[in-house]
Amino acid sequence: MAKKELFIKRVYEFVNELKIPLIDERVYDRVSVGGSMVSVIFKFEEDESVIRGFLGLAEYFHTVIIKQKDQFIIPHQNMVFKLISA
Repeated sequence: MAKKELFIKRVYEFVNELKIPLIDERVYDRVSVGGSMVSVIFKFEEDESVIRGFLGLAEYFHTVIIKQKDQFIIPHQNMVFKLISA
């Protein structure tokens, strides 16, 4: 299994475990995230604590996660948190 596929699979597993709402390409027609004042990028390099920390933000802010191509996004007010695979 390719590294990016494994990354996406692990995120989906953790999202299901934590019961966090996730919006992906199967649900939306188009997504555009921008205009934020703050953008924080989490980079996954085989340490699953990065994924758990990222998902913890969604729990803390009581928000959704948006999957866009090979990255996951948490929008919150004027901030955008992104999880990408290295």
